Amino acid sequence: MTDDAPEELAERKMRFLFALRQRGVTDPRVLHAMERIDRGGFVRGHFEDRAYEDTPLPIPCGQTISQPSVVGLMTQALEVGPRDKVLEIGTGSGYQAAVLALLCRRVYTVDRHRRLVTEAEAIFADFGLSNITAMVADGSRGLPEQAPFDRIMVTAAAEDPPGPLLAQLKIGGIMVVPVGQSDAVQTLIRVRRGETGYEYDELRQVRFVPLVEGLG
Repeated sequence: MTDDAPEELAERKMRFLFALRQRGVTDPRVLHAMERIDRGGFVRGHFEDRAYEDTPLPIPCGQTISQPSVVGLMTQALEVGPRDKVLEIGTGSGYQAAVLALLCRRVYTVDRHRRLVTEAEAIFADFGLSNITAMVADGSRGLPEQAPFDRIMVTAAAEDPPGPLLAQLKIGGIMVVPVGQSDAVQTLIRVRRGETGYEYDELRQVRFVPLVEGLG
């Protein structure tokens, strides 16, 4: 955490929430969750003083903590309900999973890098978030032993919505996933599973690290 004076920190957090609203995060539940989950708890080292900027930042293992407005917009698009069971692919810093944890019944989050999972688990404990299960696993395969899921959030880009993840979505469920080539701008897609198939909505352009098969 930064060592700003309390009033300066409060001011930065207020600007942080204002910026989220300006960029289209309007769902009151999502805004409240992002107000409660302090991004400063997930940003360490050289970048601590930039925790409240609306920008992605580097974390270990060549990964990033997503831009807060993108976290907010993806969470809003997922339409998470308080009884939902959510799968997150790509734990990273743990920030997205922590926000989701305040909105749903249970979050399962997986990452291919053991270091990231271990560090995220420690932060979840600090925040008192007991409804998150973090695992080291190949995210491209999902978590079949816990399927089906009401909601699936993918925080790494695939060339197409991964088949194993689509199969683990409940009827009536929603998945949000960035789709596109890893070295170009991707499109954020919302997938709804219906009785007879899947509906796809294009939401906005984004840039994420690629979804990689196997363990780190």
